[in-house]
Amino acid sequence: MILLVRWLYRRYRRAREANAVPTSVVPQSSSPASASAASRGLLALVLHQTRFDLRAFMRNKQGRYFTLILPLVLLVLFVGLFGNNRIGPDHVKASTYYVPGLSALAVIAATFTNLVISLTAQREGGVLKRRRAAPVPAWVLIAGRSLTAMIVSLATLTVLLAVGRFAYGVDLPASSIPAVALTAIVGSASFCALAYALSTQIHAADAAQPMVQAIVLPLYLVSGIFIPNVNLPGWLRHLAELFPVQHLADGLHHAYIPGQGGVVWSDLAVLALWAAAGLAIALWRFTWTPATTTV
Repeated sequence: MILLVRWLYRRYRRAREANAVPTSVVPQSSSPASASAASRGLLALVLHQTRFDLRAFMRNKQGRYFTLILPLVLLVLFVGLFGNNRIGPDHVKASTYYVPGLSALAVIAATFTNLVISLTAQREGGVLKRRRAAPVPAWVLIAGRSLTAMIVSLATLTVLLAVGRFAYGVDLPASSIPAVALTAIVGSASFCALAYALSTQIHAADAAQPMVQAIVLPLYLVSGIFIPNVNLPGWLRHLAELFPVQHLADGLHHAYIPGQGGVVWSDLAVLALWAAAGLAIALWRFTWTPATTTV
């Protein structure tokens, strides 16, 4: 009896395998979740990809620490080292100065720094090439990764604002919240575009992090992130104004100035120009294959 049951089960399995569609014909994205997302439209597909990238980010413990925790550690250190005296051109408390400044750093770290390093590593490791081979439009992959970076940057900024409010008494007027949100969103989009542009100029995964740090650290120092730049030489302040870091920091600092707090449209315009330049370079130079195969 047992032998008969086993024989019938094997015949049943062979019949199912003969009638099944070969796995090589089934697209990789034919899982129930991706198939249902694709059937609901392109927006649902982008959101599905964003959810996947967010889950991958949250599983990276080191990435979570340096992106989410490091700005908070710097805030505690700077306020502890320099006290809470009035600093800067507007003579605000040190905590009031560092909360928006380090918020700009958090936005840049979550978008520009993380994206350049991860894109270069994934491209050189062949991950981007394999993802591009999937039956998903390329712009969906790019949009999902960019939205993930923007969500992480906004979440880190929100945590910093909350810690500044409840731990150091740094008040953000309700009328300034739309300005902070708009500046952060435009800044995040700008640095995402710049990240895709810079990744095209890095040809080895090991060179990504040193090159990024060599770019952002000097800009942090001259753009009012770590120290007020009013004491810097005039030529150095004018040089910093050419780059997007200072305009992101200035837009966030402006929201905390008593009696002001509106949108600084000139800063947003500079950020938009840098975003357009980064997008143009990325469209021209970005590749999904390792640089060793194209150089």
